[in-house]
Amino acid sequence: MSLLLSNASIINVRDGSVTQSNVLIEDGKISKIGDIATAEKTIDINGKFLLPGLIDCHVHVYAIAANLNTLRFTPPTYVTPRAMQLMEAMLMRGFTTVRDAAGADWGIAKAVEEGFITSPRIIFGGPALSPTGGHGDSRSESDFTEHNCQGTHLSMICDGVAEVRRAARHLIRSGAHHIKIMASGGVASPTDRIDSLQFSEEEVRAIVEEANNANIYVLAHAYTAEAVNRALKLGVRCIEHANLLDQESVHLFLEHDAFLVPTLITYYALKEQGRELGLPEDSYNKVDSVLQTGKDAITKAYAGGVKMAYGTDLLGEMQTRQLEEFALLAELMKPLDILHTATINAAELIGMEGKVGEIVEGAYADLLVSDVNPLDDIGSLQDPGNLKIIMKEGQIYKNTL
Repeated sequence: MSLLLSNASIINVRDGSVTQSNVLIEDGKISKIGDIATAEKTIDINGKFLLPGLIDCHVHVYAIAANLNTLRFTPPTYVTPRAMQLMEAMLMRGFTTVRDAAGADWGIAKAVEEGFITSPRIIFGGPALSPTGGHGDSRSESDFTEHNCQGTHLSMICDGVAEVRRAARHLIRSGAHHIKIMASGGVASPTDRIDSLQFSEEEVRAIVEEANNANIYVLAHAYTAEAVNRALKLGVRCIEHANLLDQESVHLFLEHDAFLVPTLITYYALKEQGRELGLPEDSYNKVDSVLQTGKDAITKAYAGGVKMAYGTDLLGEMQTRQLEEFALLAELMKPLDILHTATINAAELIGMEGKVGEIVEGAYADLLVSDVNPLDDIGSLQDPGNLKIIMKEGQIYKNTL
């Protein structure tokens, strides 16, 4: 069926301009923008603002609880239906594409693609790769259970060049769009320090080589400047978090044409809600070490021209705060540049330029109709009530016009 969205104020996310026009949608894609005579169905937008669906480049659809250690003992038959609820809620906030940064696999992405699950499009990488005792190893100091190369639903434990190559090849065989590695310690893991380096240089090189051979890329969880800089020098294309980066990091991002995905909101959520939602005390005590430095890192990266993509990294019930990242970025960046992080920059990162993240002919009809131009009020994106229509691939999931 052909669908015409008429009298729309179309936001060009590249330059911020607004054009009054019509959009014809056929077979889930934008087939024409401009003067259109007829369509099987017409919705008069009546001057409301039309913008592309949002993209979140750091979610965990299987992270159904703040205490990730509990996932070790939770069967997939329980995790998956809980994840489906989280995924539908993401779509209803206006996120039509998400990149899962550890956990989601071919099966759940295929179920979304075939329409069995109401969800954003899932760009998946499978479990993240972590060394023993690293950020993906959820065992406590006193837990000597054999890991059997598996941490939780979100991680895979591997050590040594041969083992990491095999793990990378397994993910590639499983259809991964990217491979995530743990390059430094983290907040949610029980036994590693934030400032630790994880994986040897030889191991990282091996994973990067396997990813490059398959024409995909590696993203790295990294906090400290030492971890960030080492990862970039070794060929990692995208850094998650980077709260403690330095000026050399900025130069390396530019030199290697790499991306930064900051995730400010997760630290505020963990600080405010972590304890009550079951975050272990050791993890809770780590939050302050990265909470205050996150904004400083973004300020440095933004001033230096680093390409950034929107990310949230929220766990469990805290995922309801997914849109609050916009408010935190608004303290540091211009509205158009913030919108870039959740549209064209994110589309470039996931290899979907021209398909998602902007309103152009040939792109998927991932569209939002808003009462407010977010470039006039970026905070308007925090209120899903401003979104009158949410559409993914031409299918309308919300229409309150």
